[in-house]
Amino acid sequence: MKKVYRHVFGWFFLLLGIIGLFLPVLQGVLFLFIGALILAPEVPLFRRIIEDLKKRHPYIFNRAKNLLNRMQAFFGRKNHH
Repeated sequence: MKKVYRHVFGWFFLLLGIIGLFLPVLQGVLFLFIGALILAPEVPLFRRIIEDLKKRHPYIFNRAKNLLNRMQAFFGRKNHH
């Protein structure tokens, strides 16, 4: 069931991102990135894209990981990765 949710949300964000590339109200690139992150564990193409971005921009990914850890600690969950 988790895979189904991952695909539904991932493809939803990708669709929003594509729409956002043409509309000034939505942040298209941000939604595309979120969709790719959600789908990366299931879709090899997105996994490769995310890994390439991690190699190119490690500072951004480290900051995002720290933010995720702080949010999980705030909500009472620990990151098991």
